[in-house]
Amino acid sequence: MNKNYISTRDKNIQISAKNAIKKGFADDGGLFVYPELSQLKVDLSSLKDLSYQQIAAIVLEKLLPDFSKEEIEDSINNAYNSSFDTTDITPVVDVDNFHVLELFHGPTSAFKDVGLQMLPQLMKHVLDDDSKVMILTATSGDTGKAALEGFKNLEHMGITVFYPHNGVSKIQQLQMETTNGSNTEITAIRGNFDDAQSNVKKIFNDKELEKELGPKVSLSSANSINIGRLIPQVVYYFASYIQLVNKKSIKLGDKVNFTVPTGNFGDVLAGYYAKQMGLPVNKFIVASNENNVLTKFFETGIYDRNMPFFQTVAPSMDIQISSNFERLLYYKSNENTDYVKDLMNQLESTGRYQVSDEVMANIKKDFYCGFSTDKEIEQSIKQVYQDEYYLMDPHTAVGYKVMRDYEKTGDKTPNVLLSTASPYKFVRVVAQSILDAVPNDDFDVMQKLAQVTDIPIPENLANVWNLPTLHQDVIDKDQMKEYVKSKVEEEFYDKN
Repeated sequence: MNKNYISTRDKNIQISAKNAIKKGFADDGGLFVYPELSQLKVDLSSLKDLSYQQIAAIVLEKLLPDFSKEEIEDSINNAYNSSFDTTDITPVVDVDNFHVLELFHGPTSAFKDVGLQMLPQLMKHVLDDDSKVMILTATSGDTGKAALEGFKNLEHMGITVFYPHNGVSKIQQLQMETTNGSNTEITAIRGNFDDAQSNVKKIFNDKELEKELGPKVSLSSANSINIGRLIPQVVYYFASYIQLVNKKSIKLGDKVNFTVPTGNFGDVLAGYYAKQMGLPVNKFIVASNENNVLTKFFETGIYDRNMPFFQTVAPSMDIQISSNFERLLYYKSNENTDYVKDLMNQLESTGRYQVSDEVMANIKKDFYCGFSTDKEIEQSIKQVYQDEYYLMDPHTAVGYKVMRDYEKTGDKTPNVLLSTASPYKFVRVVAQSILDAVPNDDFDVMQKLAQVTDIPIPENLANVWNLPTLHQDVIDKDQMKEYVKSKVEEEFYDKN
């Protein structure tokens, strides 16, 4: 069996897992994927009495074949042993007739922590003493702070984060602006997330810039386009399933549905990886906000990013180019890299593509897709709090509404809803949904919400208001390349 990763756009580009993590994505613009993923089966019965860390070791050893057992265990221990507020790492709680997989118990209170506590630890085992890497990250809110927290102060590594100016929540912005660390850089761009992500990809593919940076400095990504960020997310699908088995909510071998709020398609793609590796999943319910490019794709088979862009109350999903969808197209086209390359060329040149009926049918076997409006998000937050005393952030509320829509199909399979962030990260929207009067200041809103609900504020979010602001750069999107050059020089040349 081939143990190399390949590009989604060229099966002849083959690379080890370590090099795939170091590079971020392929020279041809494709994403790294593991062929024949379905051959990497996990024995579910062997997971029953294991901790999250032990389950992670089993999954990562299969997906990262050139990492030693010791390297994987060291990475897992450093990532998870002390940075999460629960030993379950990603606990499952019961709410009404469904289950919630809480992914917000890490150091920045967002699901990105699961991958971004791990990626820097894996990267340490990839770089040699002479190598240096600048991590470039485009963020719609949560990835930025989680990446900064993971890479902060690590030797041989720097990190530069770009986020849309006035396009994230106040708390998310504060989390980034107050980040300390000797190797962290953050700037807002005048544009949206897709502008940031597209320009980061162009920077990665800029051969002239690569020469200017020199042979010892490489660029890599902390977004889920990097397999080192994506793979750790596969683990919580297995871990949550085993939690349900251990609680006797299901029997080993029973199928479940996972409902996943998504923008860049990485979180739900990790679940698809888990299914390919043997997890009994009936359906992945993909939930979008009003930037519902994916919902329209499921209706028509046409992916068209040439749509109006909306700033919604679920800003981490304000995305029109779902990068990880390319990986799904690779697997659902029977690993046809020429086909994927053609579709991506069409997307680049025209902003749209249409898949074949066969590929569309293959996708629908595993996925259902719907969306929620801003008004419906607030209604969902209010309803679930009033009925079940459970407080959802707006992204989780998107998932809740679409999950309820899917239930109307008559499917009785148990549902697991992925909760992607603490409600206190989007405190104003949550408060407007459940409080009669909302203060003008976000700090006051947070305090009032905690007082009314008696739900504690995560420590990192409670403390962020008292930290000094360290980063306030705002640049035009066409200045991003020069910004990266200047930060590489400051981090790796001026300091030496």
